[in-house]
Amino acid sequence: MKLLKRMVCAVVLACTAMSAQAAYPEQTITLIAPFPAGGAADVIARLLAKELGDKLGKSVVVENKSGAGSTIGATYVANAKPDGYTILLGSNSTFVLNPALMEKMPYDASYAFDPIGKIGTLGLALLVNPSVPAKSVAELVALIKANPDKYSYGSYGNGTTSNFAGALFNHFTGLNVTHVPYKGSAPEMNDLIGGQIPIAYDTILATTPQARNGRVRPLAVTGLSRSELLPGVPTMDESGYKGYEAVAWQAIVAPKGLPKEVKDRLQKALADVIADPAVKLKMQQTGFDLVWDTMPNWPESIRAEIAEAKKIAAQANIKAD
Repeated sequence: MKLLKRMVCAVVLACTAMSAQAAYPEQTITLIAPFPAGGAADVIARLLAKELGDKLGKSVVVENKSGAGSTIGATYVANAKPDGYTILLGSNSTFVLNPALMEKMPYDASYAFDPIGKIGTLGLALLVNPSVPAKSVAELVALIKANPDKYSYGSYGNGTTSNFAGALFNHFTGLNVTHVPYKGSAPEMNDLIGGQIPIAYDTILATTPQARNGRVRPLAVTGLSRSELLPGVPTMDESGYKGYEAVAWQAIVAPKGLPKEVKDRLQKALADVIADPAVKLKMQQTGFDLVWDTMPNWPESIRAEIAEAKKIAAQANIKAD
């Protein structure tokens, strides 16, 4: 009789667990965007939230928790309950650049998260104010060499991908162009348009409308392939700097300890979103290139990228704010 009771209990527990698994999601899912509203990452987050919600059959709402170079939002998710109802859209700044630059981090990026998937890359562009008499990267390099103290470059913050893009430019060209950090893309772009800085690196999403209106001149994009939004603009690689690449990759993650069945459900839904041609088109219109990767070797991959970023930061004297 006792054995029978145990078997019945086991069956009941198994059925309850299966029911719970099948029920996910039962409530609204919050997608934390650790960057300010209105930027390129926020636009991508809102596109993904809508599509992901449609696939899961429950609303996915975006909540902006910006600050400290995305560490505030990432820390919030790292400390959240691993039940699949709080997830994060982070970037290589969140998981790689911040850990490479900050002496103390509130989370271990290689351990604190369960990856749902890397979804793609957001390219940048090397831009100049129209008053700069350079129509190509080669011409810009020649100008800087002839006037080494005249030119500086702006980024949307210390330790950001745009900062690293400028540092790589210095590394590949052998120049020492001074870095001027801004607190975000908007003030950087405004000063570039106004002529306060002659050179800047910004996302293709921010670049495209300004380039079309002639307010800035893109000389190159920083990915290894041309952008659909700026098809006439060559890559840095095509411009003679083989292997130059500085892009911001994006990934959706959950707090460490996510149940396998919940992770599988989220991963399947996100994979379906990424495979949708309509979504791909929408993403391309933001300058984002979709690339799906479940990142099964997350800890090793993140640690390797952090080590490489530390090396570049040391060479270029890049420091976090």
